[in-house]
Amino acid sequence: MAVVLLASVGLLVIYSLSIKESDFSSNIFLKQLVFFTVGMGAMFFLAFVDYNYLRSYSRMIYFVAIFTLVVVLFFGITIRGTSGWISFGIFNIQPIEFSKLALIIFIAAFISKKKTEINETGRLFVSLILSGIMILLVMKQPDFGSAAVLMGIWLGMIIISSVNKKIFFILFFIGAMLLSVSWFFLADYQKERIMNFFNPELNIKGSGYNVAQSLIAIGSGGITGKGIGHGSQSQLNFLPEKHTDFIFAVITEELGLFGAFFILFLYGVIFYRMKKIVGYTVDNFGFLVVGGMMVYLFMQVAVNVGMNIGIVPVVGITLPFLSYGGSSMISFLIGIGIILNINQRRTILNEKAAYSD
Repeated sequence: MAVVLLASVGLLVIYSLSIKESDFSSNIFLKQLVFFTVGMGAMFFLAFVDYNYLRSYSRMIYFVAIFTLVVVLFFGITIRGTSGWISFGIFNIQPIEFSKLALIIFIAAFISKKKTEINETGRLFVSLILSGIMILLVMKQPDFGSAAVLMGIWLGMIIISSVNKKIFFILFFIGAMLLSVSWFFLADYQKERIMNFFNPELNIKGSGYNVAQSLIAIGSGGITGKGIGHGSQSQLNFLPEKHTDFIFAVITEELGLFGAFFILFLYGVIFYRMKKIVGYTVDNFGFLVVGGMMVYLFMQVAVNVGMNIGIVPVVGITLPFLSYGGSSMISFLIGIGIILNINQRRTILNEKAAYSD
């Protein structure tokens, strides 16, 4: 229900931003409604298919993800400086959104080959190399934000796998070195965004314009907001990327502080339910998949909201279930479907055990 409520708020806000668009090919509301419908269908389908099949096909899922990331480098279309989309007529697919989910499934299957904790350093470094291949392909697009999320997913899944502190600090050092080296892979506009983060007044009419307008929108919303469709910054097109990266600013402007807290509360509900489910999982693979999804959701929400309020550099990360975009919406709903299935299988096994007793 929390997911449906979040998506409903997103659809409502996107509708207010697209009310003047009558053609389906340009109407982002109608497209988002299609994405949500497809995603819900995928979610319910995966909720009733044994998730252990994912473990069996995890290697194939990983290599398909790698293949699509290679294809997009050569044949992808470029949007906002990133060649990360594959065009299918009026729809564009962003493979990286599905690759994040693929990495969670692959790393969970790779690590869960051990029955309990990770105690082979070699296995950790192999997983780092395999994850690093995906990260480097994403950096080549270039998409620094998604690459950081992939790195966070790997590191988070390693940490929740009870790795010892010595190995953790080694991994942390490696991650910090990779993050430092990534600076040389960034496009000029991405470097400007990071520099503007440390000095907001450096180029307020250029690279800092988005954040400045976002802060104005958030501040002008007040406690209760201006009302759906009445946000001056969003409706008058002062706020760039208002339906994707900065939809949180639109929500806060039109629904106010109460609306922002309501959104964060719903994310808290989802995160809390994930935490409860991960505590009840009956196998290591299911535990790591749910844990990986928790890291994925937390990073996306934290980075996107942080971008909107100016405490994180602008890196082009969507807000789950709210931002316009079919790839993100469908990917997250697929992830929710897998989690529901893990929870359902746990319930079935417990009922069988009780019946046997």
